[in-house]
Amino acid sequence: MMSGAKKRKVDRECRVFNKEWTTKYFFTEHRSTAVCLICKETVAVFKEFNISRHFTTKHANYASKQSEKEREATAQRLIANLQAQQRIFHRQSAIQESSTKASFMLSFKLAKASKPLSDGEFLKECMVEAAGVLCPEAKDKFEKISLSRKTVTRRVELIDEELTSNLKKTAESFTFYSLALDESNDVNDTAQLLIFIRGINNTFEITEDFLTMESLKGKTRGEDLYSRVSAVIENTKLSWSKLINVTTDGSPNLTGKNVGLLRRIQDKVKEENPDQDVIFLHCIIHQESLCKSVLQLNHVVNPIVKLVNFIRARGLQHRQFIAFLEETDAEHHDLLYHSRVRWLSLGKVLQRVWDLKEEIGAFLELLGKADEFPELSNKNWLCDFAFAVDIFSHMNELNVNIQGKDRFVHDLYTSVKAFKAKLALFSKQILNESFTHFPTLATLKEEAGAKVKKYSETLDALHKEFCRRFVDFEKINKSLQLVACPLSQDPETAPEEMQLELIDLQADAVLKEKFNSLKLNDFYASLNEAVFPNLRRTAQKILALFGSTYVCEQTFSVMNFNKASHRSNLTDQHLRSILRIATTKLTPDFDALVKKGHQQHCSH
Repeated sequence: MMSGAKKRKVDRECRVFNKEWTTKYFFTEHRSTAVCLICKETVAVFKEFNISRHFTTKHANYASKQSEKEREATAQRLIANLQAQQRIFHRQSAIQESSTKASFMLSFKLAKASKPLSDGEFLKECMVEAAGVLCPEAKDKFEKISLSRKTVTRRVELIDEELTSNLKKTAESFTFYSLALDESNDVNDTAQLLIFIRGINNTFEITEDFLTMESLKGKTRGEDLYSRVSAVIENTKLSWSKLINVTTDGSPNLTGKNVGLLRRIQDKVKEENPDQDVIFLHCIIHQESLCKSVLQLNHVVNPIVKLVNFIRARGLQHRQFIAFLEETDAEHHDLLYHSRVRWLSLGKVLQRVWDLKEEIGAFLELLGKADEFPELSNKNWLCDFAFAVDIFSHMNELNVNIQGKDRFVHDLYTSVKAFKAKLALFSKQILNESFTHFPTLATLKEEAGAKVKKYSETLDALHKEFCRRFVDFEKINKSLQLVACPLSQDPETAPEEMQLELIDLQADAVLKEKFNSLKLNDFYASLNEAVFPNLRRTAQKILALFGSTYVCEQTFSVMNFNKASHRSNLTDQHLRSILRIATTKLTPDFDALVKKGHQQHCSH
């Protein structure tokens, strides 16, 4: 720290420098150094002796015959020349930095949109052509943006490093965190393990982001998965004792009781903190999908799939069918394929075929193929078909409600509990021949009346399957309700350490008002930590839970789009970088990346 006296001395010398030394010695100040206007050499120390020695040694006769006013004019002219040169240098430097920044931004956009990294060259060609028409004077600036395949690849690598570093810094403040894990094969049959993290800090800020992708070239046993997960946690410098939840798709190598990944994780957490219990959840979306198996509607689904494939698999028939729909002014213009991978596919296929069943029947008559699909004229089968359309419509609605990112577990499980209650209601109403919530089945009320007992039993079986499947969520249901609705909880039924805190919370009118006006995590962040320590801690645990592996499933779609048959040479490292960029909600610090890029000489 410079003392006051020393600072005043330097300021005084600078003022003298500006007023006298420029005319006398032809020197000027630039970035805390003295620059000779004649030879452009610098003198670092603000001392008249140093400046005078330089002038008398190298330029003793320069402007010796000029008057003071002429010397001053000469000095000003030299200063103007120097400043012009400096402006050119700064302008070129600024253009280069701007070009590099634009290169980073466009590389980020390419990876974000899952475009091939080599598309940067085509993107540059488009920009240069457009600039030549719109702003010809700036065309050269666009030509200076480096977007070659190698450059874009390096930019993506640096952006990945920046995002990873930011996530590690954020993770340092986590009070608790959860992991969502899922594994799938890419186009080269490499097993890719996706790991997402959801963490919460002491101010209840929730971070849900892509942690990493681990490529497994060999076996995918529980011990293999554990070694990769353990290495990731150690590398990210996360504490095992803060791990509160792991959510998977329920595959055996993940959930094995003795040697599965989850058992090994539980043992490791217990080593770090014997009091910490990890909550293991089976993806709520996956469980909902598995419940469909008890409906036993294959006798409906299989003929529908066969019918759709018959029409769409042959090019000529497909074109004729589309033309037929246009001629008859049908509600829809085509049929949908069924895909077992897509969550909502089956319900939409059934609904589309039902809406077009009259047109499909007429089209088959024209082709002389009606005998191959006798089900379309069977009233009993059509009744089952109508029931399938309605029940899958309700299940699709549930499926949509439990999808999405950044969802709280209590919201997801509330949708499932509501659906279970609806199933019980549906069963009773159908048994009484009330088809209020089954509009498609109501159109065949006469035929349905003879099968109400069968449909009621099917709905009861589905209800039992939902009750059996979601036991992992039911175990934590009380904690979910306590955090989601603390004002309506009976303190006597709450854990003992939180009973007094609940009473204080429910008696505080100000906190009641906050609960009704703030988001749930913001409400708990507003609670005094000294007054409500246990309630805040429980809320942090519950709000940090992953209810599904939706983020993993969504990212697998991005992975398959990027590493397709025509891009199979994409390395695992670059695939991981692209997935991080494609899934992040953060925007990198491009100015910092520009500086880092210059340091690593990557703007070629």
